[in-house]
Amino acid sequence: MSSLINDIETNIAAVTDAAAKKGCACFENESLRKYTTFKIGGSARVLVFVYDSNAMSELYSMCSNLNVPSFVIGNGSNLLVSDEGYPGVVFKLDGEFKDISPVDESGTLIKSGAGITLARLCKYALDNSLSGLEFAWGIPGTVGGAAYMNAGAYGGEMKDIIESVSCIMPDGTLKTLNAEELDLSYRHSVFSENSGIITSVTLRLKPDDEKLIHERMNDFMNRRRTKQPLEYPSAGSVFKRPEGYFAGGLIEECGLKGAAIGGAQVSEKHAGFIINKSNATCEDVKNLIRHIQDTVEKEKGVKLECEIKMIS
Repeated sequence: MSSLINDIETNIAAVTDAAAKKGCACFENESLRKYTTFKIGGSARVLVFVYDSNAMSELYSMCSNLNVPSFVIGNGSNLLVSDEGYPGVVFKLDGEFKDISPVDESGTLIKSGAGITLARLCKYALDNSLSGLEFAWGIPGTVGGAAYMNAGAYGGEMKDIIESVSCIMPDGTLKTLNAEELDLSYRHSVFSENSGIITSVTLRLKPDDEKLIHERMNDFMNRRRTKQPLEYPSAGSVFKRPEGYFAGGLIEECGLKGAAIGGAQVSEKHAGFIINKSNATCEDVKNLIRHIQDTVEKEKGVKLECEIKMIS
């Protein structure tokens, strides 16, 4: 076992050294708590800020070849990180991954780097009188994460506007997948299976009156503020919507609104959210999730599937 640990440490050191030579910023034993909206989790063995696709391609391939665990973190809005942290390399996309540019003369086809927040992209669309992204205003993720999960709200989803996605495969190959190849469905894309890293997303929007776009954005944001516990750290909706039901409604009907384990609590404003009420640990949240799932299945006969991604 000690030999295996030593090999992993040697390989992580090799990846870190290669990253530094490519101009990446590397931070060893960096707490992931401040990089997630849940404000929960231990440290990454190494956190690497990557600024261009070539570096990301080589480093991702290197991790794959050396059996170094790795993943990309966006805005950390859909993650629950283990209290023990992550034993490998966590990549954070910066630099060119935060560029936005029009693709065609009409300006309705735009290319967005995967590291851009949805908030910034929505603002860009508003400033350029482009409609189609209003549903995403207030979703606290990045464009890459939104494409990966086919994020959606209020009748809209990424599937409606994505033309294509550029990505890096584990062997370092750069690919572009069109909308049909992405297998976009409810909170799912092909990236759940192929382990590709999204680098940019090309979106087709529609011209509209800036004032009308702004009104729709404000309407959606006001609904979120009224119904969602935005005043507390959380990872958004914890469970996928079961067919024929709403997860929050089932949880509330089971009397679990306000239920708590440790510092984790089912939101009293929206039962579909678990909030970090008071220095919650990952174990607090996981135990509360299991309690909710067991109770809802026992009382309602419905199995709730987690929407948030567990990282350990």
